Amino acid sequence: MKTAIIILNYNDYNTTFEMLNRIKDYKVLDMILVVDNHSSDDSFNKLKKLETDKIKVIETNENKGYAYGNNYGLKYLEAKDINNVIISNPDVMVDEDTIIKLKEDLESPDVTLVAPIIDEHGVLSRGWKLPRFREDFLSNINYFHKYASKLLSYKDEYYNKELVQVEAVHGCFFMIKLDKFKEIGYFDDATFLYYEENILGSKLKKHSYKSYIDTSVLVKHNLSVSVNKSFNSLKKYKILKTSQRYYEKEYNKLNLFGLLLLKISYYISYGISYIYLKVLNIGKKDV
Repeated sequence: MKTAIIILNYNDYNTTFEMLNRIKDYKVLDMILVVDNHSSDDSFNKLKKLETDKIKVIETNENKGYAYGNNYGLKYLEAKDINNVIISNPDVMVDEDTIIKLKEDLESPDVTLVAPIIDEHGVLSRGWKLPRFREDFLSNINYFHKYASKLLSYKDEYYNKELVQVEAVHGCFFMIKLDKFKEIGYFDDATFLYYEENILGSKLKKHSYKSYIDTSVLVKHNLSVSVNKSFNSLKKYKILKTSQRYYEKEYNKLNLFGLLLLKISYYISYGISYIYLKVLNIGKKDV
């Protein structure tokens, strides 16, 4: 069973270079595929120089976001003899034993996708439930978003065994059977960023394929290095809520009234956030 890893790069050569140096000698990896998402900082040409028999570097024709970039790599792998594929951000720290363990998990016919626990600066992500309109609506209301997050979380006692089934996993690092991924149409590249995990979880659930967290292994994620370089917080929030409405419309089949409520709640929360950031910036200038 051969395993490949896809690393999506956008204007972040140094982080990708460091990850390649960490994992290039992992024997469990049969191919390391770097997809440069049409960077504007010459990343592709720099990364291309790092190619070996094991490391391949390709470039998308334009930057259409996370899902599109990863799909570009997944379609490249179709012609290769690959059984399992890892989707990974370049800003993760993973050891070879973790990958070996996840690969062993995928040998079970019941497991289609498996992910480790993700450590983001001390905050642990162990998968979550797929959001419905209630959770997405509450997430758009200031101070109620924490309650929405709690509704989507599994209780701590749920993780009392090594393999735990969940509805969605963090998109920064997971392993999946390539043939099943292809069957469901890979990622939905109608979104630019965010909600890919919920959409993927929904697609897998529709096909009765199961996702798991292996609680015995952990990966560290240096949260949103490349995203923070490219977008300010308000821009990221706007992208997030655009993807949210797409998910609700296409995957939860939300009606027009519900979509309107989501949009109104978004504009209110966006306005409050805009005012807050403006006041915060003024305060900083006064210091």
